[in-house]
Parts: sequence; C-alpha cells; structure tokens
Amino acid sequence: MTRPRLALLNASHGAYTARNFRRELDADLVEFDADEGDLPGGFDFDGFVVTGSRASVYWEEAWIEALLDWTRGAIEHGLPCLGVCFGHQVVAAALGGRVEGMGEYEIGYREVRRVGDSRLLAGIDDAFTVFTSHQDAVTELPPGAEPIAENEYGNHGFRVAEGDGPGPGAVFTVQFHPEYDVSTAETVAGQKDLPGEKERRVFDGINEDNYEASCEAKALFSNFSEHVREAAAVAAD
Repeated sequence: MTRPRLALLNASHGAYTARNFRRELDADLVEFDADEGDLPGGFDFDGFVVTGSRASVYWEEAWIEALLDWTRGAIEHGLPCLGVCFGHQVVAAALGGRVEGMGEYEIGYREVRRVGDSRLLAGIDDAFTVFTSHQDAVTELPPGAEPIAENEYGNHGFRVAEGDGPGPGAVFTVQFHPEYDVSTAETVAGQKDLPGEKERRVFDGINEDNYEASCEAKALFSNFSEHVREAAAVAAD
C-alpha cells in the first residue's frame, strides 16, 4: 500500500478544514459532512479522521449522537483513528471519557508538552508550539487511554495503549490544531467574541514565526499515515 484510504469526518461547518487535511495527510480522503448527518454507510476504510467543530460534543443533537455511534463502531471494527480538537473530544466521549466546558477559551499559538512516548508525536520536541482554539476539554480519559500531551489547560492528546504498535485499532487524538495555516488561524480567531486585550494578543501572535514553529507538529500526520499503512499490511496478512 502506498496511500491509505481514510474517511474524513468533517464536523467544522467550514470548507477550509477539508482543504487543510487534504494538504497535510498523505492519503486518499473520502470526505463526509458529519455536521450535516453525512456519515459512511460502513467501515470499508484503512482509517478515519474526525475534525474540529464549533459544536460541543455534549450538545443533544442528532448528528452528534450519530457521529459518536459511528466513531465507536469504527474503533470496535479495528479502524485506526485520529481525532483533532472536537474530534479528540468525540473519541473521548465515544469511548467512555468525559468532556466538559472550560468556562474560557484557550486560543492562539501556545506551548504544549509531550507526556510519555507515542509514535504519533515521534520526532517532535518535548515542548512544542501549536495553535489552539477550544472552550471544552477532556477532563476524564476513556478507560485504557494514556495521555500523550498536556499544558496548563489540561489534556492535549491521548492514545489507547494497545494501539500504539503495528496492527489495527490504533486510537490517537490531539486537542490542538496541527493542520492550521496562518489564514485559518486568522479566520477562526476572528469568529470568537474575545475581550479586546485578549483579541489583540491572539492576533499579534498569529505571525509567520509562530506558524513556522508550529509546523514541527505536522509530523504527526506522517506518523499517523505510516501507522495506518502498517496496520493495513498486518490486517491483510
């Protein structure tokens, strides 16, 4: 296998999200508008990705319940998974973790620290720069999950322990946005109702230097794609 076939479950209500993941993932993406209730009819993929969203996973909306159910089923079916921001929270909730509101936004380029070892973050420094944009957090990890990243706002990623080596069933998540470019960061920051001083700090921080620093975290996309290829090869034997 050279390019895995991944389901991209886009929950973002925005076209730029799919564009960003198409740019970063070395895979053939089959795109679904999850926020419109558009989900795959089965699990005939090498893996899947759940994107960010303006929604909260604990909202009582039919499309969110359907996304949680499909995600749970896909993981049980053995598909490798990458959840990003809202996707991180979807995977946590689908597997029995807890997601709660923070009462504030974490937004802008910030530092995140690695916790333990995970192949998803292989080649990335112990402390690294990322763009963050969230007001919900995973406050309790799912059973069997281990943290892989954190900062003062809490958990920024986890893995399901048995899924880190070759083979199906790998589950990885990150709270931050490794797929963002400067344009996306500016667009998202402009959609938030931030107090004047915080808004100024956020926009001052959206610059080429911070973006270049954040590009280190993009290694997780190639790490995930490589894992998916290995898992598919093992499953085919």
